[in-house]
Amino acid sequence: MPRLEIDINKIKHNTKTLKELFAEKGISVTAVIKGVTGSPEVANAILECGITTIAVSLVQNIKKMKEFGVKAEFLLTRLPTHTEVAEVVEYADISLNSEISTIKLLSEHSLKQGKRHKVVLMLELGDLREGILPEDIDSVIEQIIPLKGVVLYGIGVNLACFGGVKPTEKKMTEFSQIADRIQEKYNIKLHMISGGNSANYEWFLSTKNIGKINNLRIGEAILLGRETLHRNRIPKLYTDAFTLICEVIESKIKPSLPYGEICQNAFGDTPEFADIGNINRIIIGIGEQDVDTKGIKPRINAKVIGASSDHLILHSKNHLEVGSEIEFDINYSTLLWLSTSPYVKKVFI
Repeated sequence: MPRLEIDINKIKHNTKTLKELFAEKGISVTAVIKGVTGSPEVANAILECGITTIAVSLVQNIKKMKEFGVKAEFLLTRLPTHTEVAEVVEYADISLNSEISTIKLLSEHSLKQGKRHKVVLMLELGDLREGILPEDIDSVIEQIIPLKGVVLYGIGVNLACFGGVKPTEKKMTEFSQIADRIQEKYNIKLHMISGGNSANYEWFLSTKNIGKINNLRIGEAILLGRETLHRNRIPKLYTDAFTLICEVIESKIKPSLPYGEICQNAFGDTPEFADIGNINRIIIGIGEQDVDTKGIKPRINAKVIGASSDHLILHSKNHLEVGSEIEFDINYSTLLWLSTSPYVKKVFI
């Protein structure tokens, strides 16, 4: 069975380092662990480092962490659906929102449960995922203020996630000015002014004035030690807290070029290969159903050729015995696939 080895101490090191770094300019960190499907072990490790707010995208993962006894403030990063608002109120302390109809339902269910749910309004500043256009924000706020079951806890923005739009100084200044105007116009305090995610690392280092921004939602930088604009390693962080380990199930010398009439493969593609003669052709027991095969890199002198649903094929420079194991470095999308697969064993170190 393929396994994902998770080094808890490396995750804790990354968490402490980033928490201290961002605190130098007065910015708190919300730890986003949707990449490990809300792992209680990872959540508790992060909480030991002084982080107090844990964020995931699925309410089911908050429920799981609570059942495992994780004590944290929980933030739901994916906009709630109308059909799950009762559970969102029950399990999440804070949720990101952009639709007033959903916020009204959150208020309604909060009153039924005797709670007051914290709402963070997401603003649209160009990445074109979730968010309210700046010219529409006043209309939404004016409808939220009278609601008894919710409190406008803050505002947020998401960049470099869908559209790849960089969180520049100009974007962050605009966001900060909107926060300042909202607080002054409505005489309210926004407790969370969340300027983005791991993509904000470059902005943070270069800016001389963070403005009103007091929070970042950090996921990949904690888990994989990288900023997300260029996937460069952040100094002093570990990039190998996660290791994929798979077993060799076939090892043979075979041609590099398939022979016979070529049509579509199992996934509807018509593959093309270079003819480089006979090669050490290695098969390991994992495939597209469990892993993003474009996001793994062997730690040996080998190259991923391709995969079917449950076979991964490598060109190895050296012969490998059947039954031997190969270690792989992984990227964020691969981490997400591996974490959600029931066919990959998770081992905590």
